Amino acid sequence: MQKINDFLVMLDGYLAGHPWFVILLLGTGIFFTFYLRFPQFRYFRHAIDVVRGKYDHHLDVGDTSHFQALATALSGTVGTGNIAGVALAIHLGGPAALFWMLMTAAIGMCTKLVEVAISHKYRDILPDGSVSGGPMYYMKKRLNIKTKSGKVIKTGAVIGAFFAAATVLSSFGTGSLPQINSISNSIFTTFGVRHVITGAILSVLLALIIIGGIKRIAKVTEKLIPGMAIFYFLGAIFVIITNYENIIPSLISIVSTVFTGTAAVGGFMGASVAFAINRGVNRGLFSNESGQGSAPIAHSSARAPEPVSEGMVAILEPFIDTIIICMLTGLTVLASGVWTEKIENKFQSADMIFLDQVYDENIPDQKQMVVDFIRNGKALPLFSGQLEIEYGKMMTPVSLICSRSIAEDFTFYNNSDLFSGKIDVIEGKWQPQSASLNVVGKSLMHSAPLTTIAFERSILGKMGRYIVSISILLFAFSTAISWAYYGDRALTYLVGPKYVIYYRVVYVAAFFIASFTDTTIVWSLSYITIAFMTVPNLIGLWILRKEIKSSIAEYWAVFSVKYPEDRMSKKYRKKGRL
Repeated sequence: MQKINDFLVMLDGYLAGHPWFVILLLGTGIFFTFYLRFPQFRYFRHAIDVVRGKYDHHLDVGDTSHFQALATALSGTVGTGNIAGVALAIHLGGPAALFWMLMTAAIGMCTKLVEVAISHKYRDILPDGSVSGGPMYYMKKRLNIKTKSGKVIKTGAVIGAFFAAATVLSSFGTGSLPQINSISNSIFTTFGVRHVITGAILSVLLALIIIGGIKRIAKVTEKLIPGMAIFYFLGAIFVIITNYENIIPSLISIVSTVFTGTAAVGGFMGASVAFAINRGVNRGLFSNESGQGSAPIAHSSARAPEPVSEGMVAILEPFIDTIIICMLTGLTVLASGVWTEKIENKFQSADMIFLDQVYDENIPDQKQMVVDFIRNGKALPLFSGQLEIEYGKMMTPVSLICSRSIAEDFTFYNNSDLFSGKIDVIEGKWQPQSASLNVVGKSLMHSAPLTTIAFERSILGKMGRYIVSISILLFAFSTAISWAYYGDRALTYLVGPKYVIYYRVVYVAAFFIASFTDTTIVWSLSYITIAFMTVPNLIGLWILRKEIKSSIAEYWAVFSVKYPEDRMSKKYRKKGRL
């Protein structure tokens, strides 16, 4: 299994993990931002009016309201990434990473508009009256090739099938298995509830929700999303207010390091500009899923007389998901100061690297060598051989790098007992003979544990741990609900609705099993399937750019006649176009 996972990680390095993927995503968003003249800002207030139901009509075709579609799409994007992903981005790229996350979200607002609008336009009405849509439908109908002889090559159907298959796989890799794994681990750590019990309870709830299809899913998400957002918002505000003296310095650090990178401070070894951009853009894109093509599946169910109004609704998703929620997480981490502190924790094997000599942070030259190793990837000799451990202490003269920091005061344990013996190390990575071996010491933290500590550094105290744990539960569970629907619609496209029930059974079963098993390989697979979804979707948007632009122009022309007293209609008549 390890070899399979290593292969998937290597493959991802050429796909979603490669700079070309980020360039394609950002480039598409930037192009449409200028091509459509910054619609995410010009239409923002109008988008709010649409969500409020100001222009709704009882004869509009669809399964959900605009707000329900927005809530369903948000439940798929607002997940553990908003808690863990932001902390990881700051851990890797420093405060500047948060700035690039926000800029990515601003651009992603435009991408969401265009991908939802074109997908909604080509949705299908099924024989039972329900709606099925998403990028695979516009691909099937609009990406075919017509030869000079008049023959139609159904390339769109093939591309659509490829996208749909990737969506089904992603529903497990993104929406089901990793989410329940994060939930069960968090609940066990915080409340001591066994993984299998958490998995069993939530699996039953998930089954009861998704078996009712999009209408029941929408009813749940429209109540769940506002509630969990407010809950997390209030908790974050308490943390920020507690550390009020650090608010301004934190905001300054975000802006001041954008084009300079972050110097070494505390246990943090620094980050270059390029690395901050890479981590910020990467986490921003995967937080709000702009361009991935998942959200259009939820929005296709919305009751709307034409497609562009639903595209307007989608503008709000990256704003809520990244600019509001991720910004809150980022400020809690920065204002609390925990991102630069070495904190006692149980080390994760993946975070540990043994160097072939002792490096002292108090000696400038030695510290700089470690900084260059962590920050710039400059090679340092890695240890290979056997570590001598006596009563938990390492006797071999090497340094342990953990979570991009020099580990301190660490002890080796066999379960809860001090360990004595030898441990094999190959090219810096330890090879423990037993899963019971573990290391506890001081190092930097990242992901959800870092956010948890930030919440505890407030008037909330230990209550902060519970807020983060409950938020992870709500965020991750909502993601599982939405992705069940995405996979549902993708499978409907591939083989028809009669097989959906089997998919739902497998989805719930996998959800339960993942609550108490390792999902590392699934995470690795999900990164690849996300790329397989995103690339054809973005290429399709480029091909249909003129149609998208004309559809928006047509929307405003009709809107100005239908609602002549609306402020947007007055702008349309005054300027000739919007």
